[in-house]
Amino acid sequence: MGGTAKGPLAGMRVLELAQIMAGPTAGMMLADLGADVIKVEKLPGGDDSRGYREPRINGVSAPFLIMNRSKRGIAVDLKRPAGRDVLLRLVRDADVLTENYRRGTLEKLGLGYDVLAAVNPGLIYCAISGYGRDGPWGDKGGFDLVAQGFAGLMSITGEPGGPPAKTGNPVADINAGLLAVSGILAAYAHRQRTGQGQVVDTSLMEAALQQTYWHAAIAFATGASPGPTGSAHVLTAPYQAFRAKDGWINVGGANQANWERICDVLERSQWRDDPRFRTNADRMANRDALVDAMTQVLAGRTCAEWLAAFDAAGVPAGPVHSIGEALAHPQTLARGMVVDLVHPQAGATKALGCPLHFSATPASVTRPAPLLGEHTREVLGEHGFAAAEIDALVADGTVAQA
Repeated sequence: MGGTAKGPLAGMRVLELAQIMAGPTAGMMLADLGADVIKVEKLPGGDDSRGYREPRINGVSAPFLIMNRSKRGIAVDLKRPAGRDVLLRLVRDADVLTENYRRGTLEKLGLGYDVLAAVNPGLIYCAISGYGRDGPWGDKGGFDLVAQGFAGLMSITGEPGGPPAKTGNPVADINAGLLAVSGILAAYAHRQRTGQGQVVDTSLMEAALQQTYWHAAIAFATGASPGPTGSAHVLTAPYQAFRAKDGWINVGGANQANWERICDVLERSQWRDDPRFRTNADRMANRDALVDAMTQVLAGRTCAEWLAAFDAAGVPAGPVHSIGEALAHPQTLARGMVVDLVHPQAGATKALGCPLHFSATPASVTRPAPLLGEHTREVLGEHGFAAAEIDALVADGTVAQA
């Protein structure tokens, strides 16, 4: 059945036609919060991320596993009339449908919003595209890398003087998924009041552009586009990574009080009155000199020694972890951000947990990512398909079961 989730969205049913990352991020978050997310995978092959060759765990794509836990999965060939009919029957009982096809793709299959809304007027239809469903680029496909370049993120990432660089993570994809969740929940609240469904429309381009708040403020105010600053902040200093004796640490002097505490910890009280460093404007104008001066001092002690000293003084500071170090940190584990799952093919696996915590309706990770078609028979049976009808759909290739 739909799992035993008791989160705040228990009772919501979501059909996820989206694949790879942006849409599955939204579905994963909704599932963690208690929604019954049914991943409707295409035939043949399923979600394209199943085909990512490395890394794999016992032959199963690790990227697919991490993006699709807590969901049930069915496999349907939507290009067949019978497959279209299967989806329409599922839509009758759905609250939400998510997709990330190019504009017009589902319409060509006879599954556009108008058709689905006629079946279920309360349906919330969430479309995640490259550039949105209107405008001169509304028909273009989208990819995280391209969206980061379009939005200017690659022009502000990396070290000054270096080539354009994308962020290490697919920020446009992930943020588009989070924006989709926000839109879906807002539309769900509206439907609770009115019974009316609607289209929720966001894009990788907008998700990337949203990340430029500080930099857009500079561009709007000055007419000039800021460039990359490495790990340094674009508006305040010192606020960046510094090399210590045995590695790197982050030090955040985001206000005058923290700057003065930094001077005390570094035993350089004279910097408070140094005309190069007295105010944030002075420090920003002389950031290279500031970084050089601080690095000379920080190089004399280890990361652990400095972090202990900064913590004692109340200065925001922290380690620069590798991904493995971050995943293994006691704080990460205490917050439930690493969960253990057992997959029927991959075996024992780990996944990231839910970053939202509720006192009354806790979020939970209820199941591993599904095999292709793992829950096809179960889901169709819940939607009124007779066993013989399901057998016929399996036999003619309209649906697949694991």
